[in-house]
Amino acid sequence: MSSSQTYEKQVDASHYNFKNYFFTARWMSYWYQIKEITSRPEIESVLDVGPGTDMLRAMLKIHATHISYTTVDVAGDVAPDIYGSITQLPVAGSSYDVVCAFQVLEHIDFGDVEQALAELKRATRKYVFISLPHFGPTLEFLCKVPFLARLRLATKIPWPKRHVFQGQHYWEIGKQGYSPKVIRTLLEKHFTIKDEYVPFENQYHRFYILEKK
Repeated sequence: MSSSQTYEKQVDASHYNFKNYFFTARWMSYWYQIKEITSRPEIESVLDVGPGTDMLRAMLKIHATHISYTTVDVAGDVAPDIYGSITQLPVAGSSYDVVCAFQVLEHIDFGDVEQALAELKRATRKYVFISLPHFGPTLEFLCKVPFLARLRLATKIPWPKRHVFQGQHYWEIGKQGYSPKVIRTLLEKHFTIKDEYVPFENQYHRFYILEKK
């Protein structure tokens, strides 16, 4: 299987400036990325596909100095360690303990996602961590009573709107044709899903913790 098209960068590096990019919910997504990596002592090497701001590198330098961190991207102006596409990763097979693609797969045509997943599987020795945009309104409830644990509940409200490409996202979970079940079925062709969740603090990002079959 080969990619049906060549992908190039969609935004300039200036897209990642603090004012426009680092809203509170996105900060929390970085927390979950770091938690998933650092909570597994067997992880000593990371390949991060589409690093964006390189925030993950900066945090791992502080909190996990033993981890070797490498980036790959088609956008040369974000200065990746390796220049290349997620559909044709220029790395040897089984080279990294975990391969990450946080908010990346939606930037390629859905018809190429399975090829990208096969590449992520080929590059990793064990884990693949990804997150994807999950469209739709949410119902959220947060309650804190003194001396009791905080109660947090949230649910996505189905809203199967038709997706229209506007220069960045080719598709999103929750829109017509891209239900969570469809995505889960695709992932299970290549991986065992160890965990799947939407962080309470960022209801737009759905995380998948995957293990190579």
